[in-house]
Amino acid sequence: MTAWEIFVDVSLSLVPPLLVGGIFYVIMRSILRADSKEREVYSQIEAEERAKLEKK
Repeated sequence: MTAWEIFVDVSLSLVPPLLVGGIFYVIMRSILRADSKEREVYSQIEAEERAKLEKK
């Protein structure tokens, strides 16, 4: 085997783990962003409800 063939084999063997890692990163990032948005909206609703209770 030449050095070029070894390089190509190593490069091709790294493609599947990199793709799986990329997909995992995108999924986890979207989950964490959705969770932070949900917490933000929940705290806003909670603040509005507390303000309504204070007015009564």
